[in-house]
Amino acid sequence: MKKKSIVWIAIIGIVAVAFLWGISINNKLINGEENVSQAWAQVENAYKRRADLIPQLVATVQGAANYEKGTLTEVVEARAKATSVQVDANDLSEANVAKFQQAQDALSNALTHSMNVIVERYPELTATKGFQDLQVQLEGTENRIATERGRFNESVNAYNRKLRVFPNNIVASICGFEKKGYFTAPEGSEEPVEVKFDF
Repeated sequence: MKKKSIVWIAIIGIVAVAFLWGISINNKLINGEENVSQAWAQVENAYKRRADLIPQLVATVQGAANYEKGTLTEVVEARAKATSVQVDANDLSEANVAKFQQAQDALSNALTHSMNVIVERYPELTATKGFQDLQVQLEGTENRIATERGRFNESVNAYNRKLRVFPNNIVASICGFEKKGYFTAPEGSEEPVEVKFDF
């Protein structure tokens, strides 16, 4: 009888240790997932700041005497598309992050193109303090976006590593944790920039 009691106590002890171990891994994965969500919120915050600056850019350019309406149409349309793409922090799959990134990259490209056109066509506008301040704010925002994307990728990396290692992967599959997507460099960014001087 004593042997049976000892065996049952040992079995209950092993099950309890395994259960507590599983809870510990689950909690670490939850912490990692929350870090990813927090980093995602910061990314969205930086992109929102840029989206909020675009109406100021439009208003500043519209105030110029020789304003061409088509100059910022591409930016306004890209902003509308970019702000319509919403990704839930609980579903940061590779496909969803790529869809969000694609919309934001389109806005970045439109903004860069329009700023180049504005600088080229309206030198008197670029000399104004309001436009210069706005340019500095946009540059600062782009730097914030790059920083927050880097921090997001770091938190995704830490989370995905925890998710994939043994024995965490067992608990992760039982509890339904899924791999998160990264921000990647825009397509074509590996190509060198072609510089032309047309005099």
